[in-house]
Amino acid sequence: MQVSSLNEVKIYSLSAGRSLPEWLSDRKKRALQKKDVDIRRRIELIQDFEMPTVSTKIKVSRDGQYIMAVGTYKPRVRCFDTYQLSQKFERCLDSEVVTFEILSDDYSKIVFLQCGRFVEFHSQHGHYYKTRIPKFGRDFSYHYPSCDLYFVGASSEVYRLNLEQGRFLNSLQTEASESNVCDINPVHFLFAMGTAEGKVECWDPRTRNRVGLLDCALSSVTADTEIEGLPSISALKFDGALNMAVGTSTGQVLLYDLRSSNPLIVKDHYYGLPIKSIQFQHQLDLIISADSRIIKMWNKDTGKIFTSIEPEHDINDVCLYPNSGMLMTANEAPKMNIYYIPVLGPAPKWCSFLDSLTEELEENPESTVYDDYKFVTRKDLENLGLAHLIGSSLLRAYMHGFFMDIRLYHKAKMMANPFAYEEYRREKIRQKIEETRAQRVQLKKLPKVNKELALKLIEEEGEEQQFSKKRKQK
Repeated sequence: MQVSSLNEVKIYSLSAGRSLPEWLSDRKKRALQKKDVDIRRRIELIQDFEMPTVSTKIKVSRDGQYIMAVGTYKPRVRCFDTYQLSQKFERCLDSEVVTFEILSDDYSKIVFLQCGRFVEFHSQHGHYYKTRIPKFGRDFSYHYPSCDLYFVGASSEVYRLNLEQGRFLNSLQTEASESNVCDINPVHFLFAMGTAEGKVECWDPRTRNRVGLLDCALSSVTADTEIEGLPSISALKFDGALNMAVGTSTGQVLLYDLRSSNPLIVKDHYYGLPIKSIQFQHQLDLIISADSRIIKMWNKDTGKIFTSIEPEHDINDVCLYPNSGMLMTANEAPKMNIYYIPVLGPAPKWCSFLDSLTEELEENPESTVYDDYKFVTRKDLENLGLAHLIGSSLLRAYMHGFFMDIRLYHKAKMMANPFAYEEYRREKIRQKIEETRAQRVQLKKLPKVNKELALKLIEEEGEEQQFSKKRKQK
């Protein structure tokens, strides 16, 4: 378990450490655990919580018992049972999954939108039905009152598939050339879609008419932002009846009140990367927004950063486990990350032991991630003679400098300046002399000529005065 802290917020990475290969026998795994302390101490919260190469999307069922993830290669879906802390089933698919939705409370009804314009339905036993949509899809939402699936993609139309009648209905004609994302409000079921032109269109499913249009591309441009191209909408999420968060392809998150066409707040990630996921955390009034590089948590009223997580690999999707402080990510790597942040909420019921574990770690604090590393700037590297290491694995770029191993730093400093201890000793002696001088009466104005002689005479006078005082006291 790795522990990092930013803004005094502890973040526990539960998936840190090496994972053992699947082809190893149980006997060899036990032998490795005896030899390697890191393998023995690692926490495997859910057994085999990973994909063969890459994971693209991750979601939690409404009852909280099942975690589902899709990835490659081959294209597949894996379902993990949190009550058993292990994998429940795995199903391989014909083509890669763009996104998916769990329609039931458990895993028994799932819809997959695939790359080849396919829409695949799965029931509890497995594959149930497959159909196609006219154009390539990018996202879809489920309208519960009418049992309609709304598909958006590389077309100006929004395709509607009714699951009760089992047929396509008349599509919605929009002004957009293409649409990237969509969402349906859980309270009043307003349908919103984000377009490639940087606009959000809101539709009423009852009358199938457009009721609102937001130009987010113009609102995302502030005094501090530098935008090279037209910002398109890359993420969309409703919060309650009136709030909506919109993420752009240039790295801005805009929070709207549906009663106003101007955003309440504009938050810039400053990376210029498309926003991939937006989540709301209601206990602390936070918004969790993520691009492929960083997950930022910030206050939705002030925009002040609460904390952030920067994983080793690129992020594809973020999922916040309901009513808890657990965060899961799908990455460009086999292992899916699990983070536990106690400030956000308690651990889920199925892993309540994490609370007592983190309390023990708080009582016995260990070194954090960066205690074994030293932050150096480019100028420091040149002074140490290590500028040739830039670009190698020994230095990790961070902000305006690099992180390097503390042992390598001390060794290089000793070789670059072998008399550093003597200089340190002289500096300490000088500081002590300065402290004693500060206690004496100091002259405000010294003569321009022979300053040192004047200081010496003043010191001698001070010593004589002290000596005479002692004689009088005796």
